[in-house]
Amino acid sequence: MLRPEVEHIFFDLDHTLWDFERNSAAAFEVLLAELAIPLDIQVFHGVYSPINEAYWELYRQGLINQQELRLGRLRDSFHQLNVSVEESVIQQASEGYIDLLTTFTHLMPGTVELLDYLKPNYTLHIITNGFREAQARKLAHSSLAPYFDQVIDSESVGVKKPHPLIFESALQRAAAKKESALMVGDHLEADVLGALSLGWQAVHYDPLGKQVHTHCPIIQDLRTLKDWL
Repeated sequence: MLRPEVEHIFFDLDHTLWDFERNSAAAFEVLLAELAIPLDIQVFHGVYSPINEAYWELYRQGLINQQELRLGRLRDSFHQLNVSVEESVIQQASEGYIDLLTTFTHLMPGTVELLDYLKPNYTLHIITNGFREAQARKLAHSSLAPYFDQVIDSESVGVKKPHPLIFESALQRAAAKKESALMVGDHLEADVLGALSLGWQAVHYDPLGKQVHTHCPIIQDLRTLKDWL
């Protein structure tokens, strides 16, 4: 069990509540058809997903900026698939992808059931490394926004998880103490270790069951978070 003083629960958004992989594939399926790029969506997304994650890791470390992330992941994906795409089309695809992505609303299994259970008893918040405008649209379109009191994004704070400042900013925004804060997320370094380093509690959401560590509880089903509270 977690320590009983939890009052504020902070969630990561992408890959934790909002099903990024499923929504991303749906957006690209529409986009590739619109741009007449002859690629099977499963083949494309199988190449794109690890490239995207690698670019996000560079972004988390501050080694690339937002524009380099958005364009580079597409440029490298097309290159790896040996598909020639003009730079102007890559730019168009990058912009179209962001617009389309936020309109899809697939959630991770158990998201709504868990939030319905938690909302009457805890104050819920989001801490995300995603881009402010895109994350706001995701929350609105997927009907998640009403569950959350504060949404703290790295773009507004100026640093990304696991930097201490974003967690400290979250506490200030939520008027919470670290002893009452719980972080739930899918990324070991950014979500779990970032929170634990500041004296928060944490739960690692690992739906594929790949993680093995003793830093904190690990759950594969969001609904089982209830068992730890």
